[in-house]
Amino acid sequence: MDIFGILTMIGGLAMFLYGMDAMGDGLAKLSGGKLEQILEKLTSKRIMAVLLGVFVTAVIQSSSATTVMVVGFVNSGIMQLSQAVGIIMGANIGTTVTAWLLSLTGVEGSSVIIQLLKPSSFSPVLAAVGIIMIMTAKDNNKKKDIGNILVGFAILMFGMETMSGAVEPLADNPQFTGLLTRFSNPILGMLAGLILTAVIQSSSASVGILQALCATGVVPYSAAVPIIMGQNIGTCATTLISSVGASKNARRASMIHLYFNLIGTIVFLVIFYAIDAVLGGMEFLTEAASPAGIAAIHSIFNIGAVIIFYPFSNLLVKLAEKTIPDKPGEVNKEPDEFAILDERFLESPAFAMELCRNAADKMALEARDSLYLALENLKDYDQEKVDRIIRMEEDVDHYEDVLGTYLVKLNNCDLTQADSRTLSILLHCINNFERISDHAVNITDSAKEMHDKKLKFSNKAIQEMDIFADAVHDIVGAAIDAFTAGDLEAAKLIEPFEQVIDGLNIEVKQRHIKRLRKGKCTIELGLILEDIITNFERVSDHCSNIAVCMIRVNEDGFDTHEYLDVLKEEQAPWFKDTFLTLSRKYALPDKDNKDNKDNKDNKDNKDKDHKDKDKESNKRKR
Repeated sequence: MDIFGILTMIGGLAMFLYGMDAMGDGLAKLSGGKLEQILEKLTSKRIMAVLLGVFVTAVIQSSSATTVMVVGFVNSGIMQLSQAVGIIMGANIGTTVTAWLLSLTGVEGSSVIIQLLKPSSFSPVLAAVGIIMIMTAKDNNKKKDIGNILVGFAILMFGMETMSGAVEPLADNPQFTGLLTRFSNPILGMLAGLILTAVIQSSSASVGILQALCATGVVPYSAAVPIIMGQNIGTCATTLISSVGASKNARRASMIHLYFNLIGTIVFLVIFYAIDAVLGGMEFLTEAASPAGIAAIHSIFNIGAVIIFYPFSNLLVKLAEKTIPDKPGEVNKEPDEFAILDERFLESPAFAMELCRNAADKMALEARDSLYLALENLKDYDQEKVDRIIRMEEDVDHYEDVLGTYLVKLNNCDLTQADSRTLSILLHCINNFERISDHAVNITDSAKEMHDKKLKFSNKAIQEMDIFADAVHDIVGAAIDAFTAGDLEAAKLIEPFEQVIDGLNIEVKQRHIKRLRKGKCTIELGLILEDIITNFERVSDHCSNIAVCMIRVNEDGFDTHEYLDVLKEEQAPWFKDTFLTLSRKYALPDKDNKDNKDNKDNKDNKDKDHKDKDKESNKRKR
């Protein structure tokens, strides 16, 4: 084998590994994070966990990715060790699918059907179809993902064929055949398979390389069997590395993976070589291994190990707990709710985005509830409510820090166009949620000041503030509901609502000034009222920011001020109708405190004020 043969082999290996990675990424994107959600939710029964482990690993073509995901689930507290055992077992079976696909390179025969099954026949067709799908996909991400899967598979097979062709001359190399003879020693063979798999961190890839070497026709089963056993142990390296710095249970999950493969390998080899000794040597061990034979041994081992260990899976859990024991007197802390944002999930961006979305929904609801509680406290002061509002604000702050940091990391991953839009919305909105909770604390501070100083608004001021508070309560609820539901039509209704609140803000201030001039209100109460209604108006601004961000990002636009200017200038019928309906609903009582009927005069004044203050309100938007 000359230098050109070596270069060809390296190129084939590079294409093989790239094709496997590209195909796996395409499959993961096509699933859209749904497979990981299934793992998270449907593992209550162990047999179901095994089947799910098989299915998910067969789809994403990586047992390492599945087991790393399991470590993340255990670390975040959403999966128990007893559930993790089943998925790990299933992942070992699922990874054998790749070996069977790669075994197609060894198909031989003269018939047309057999020739069509050879990768060299159908891979070019798949590559052509895949390229066409990628080039014509435009905004259709699923079509592009399918194209990437087809191209990745074609590159994988072409790399396999290239490697096989490059190593064929090694059949006549006595040094190479002598090396393989040494690997017939179980210990050396296991070490070779273990090291190779640990380095490339993929048992599927290392099995594929072994299958490519079978093209030489000089790899005997006596060498292939221990190498395959070592590959099963070597795949645990990825899981062990991912568990560094994780919780005890997460590290125990990685140990379960190691023990399952290590003990399974030992048991298999002991039984295998015992039978060989009893029979005086099995003839097939001296035969040249084929790609299909490698796939068969790989499957027999993994399926057999699951059958043997399934009834004793609880013993694997206990063994892992003995290996990583609890210290005397140590109390296991429950993982906090932010532990779900585990960096291990960044390997599956679609699933990580779904986790971020769920966390953002919780943050939004927490901010909303803190504002609701603050409005209640204005009417009926309660120190316990004050303490709850402060705790909720701290939680929302924590959400912003953790979620914001995680989103920045996720932004560096390979995201679909839809996920990129979602990420942009979340990054823009979480700051507004945090500010709403801050305003809830500010409103509470004003309520506390009035309570401590035994101050009280006039009856007319109380009526006005109650209407204003109801409007703020409702716009926050509407904005958060639109966000959590991803409802763009509901989001469009927030802006006219915000304009009504801007009008209320101006009118309440004007009425307060008149009362102040007539001596019906004190300056101290006036300052408190000013603080409260300013916070009310700022809260509505943040609701507007949330809604406009949802709309603009989905329209591939980011200039919110331009959108608001156009919206107000055009004054579409739906905008006017919504504004008028809400103006009537939240109209302040007549200054003479008589029946208002339709409050036509007040509405006309609001329309005028609404036009005058548009530019000023836009400047205040955050």
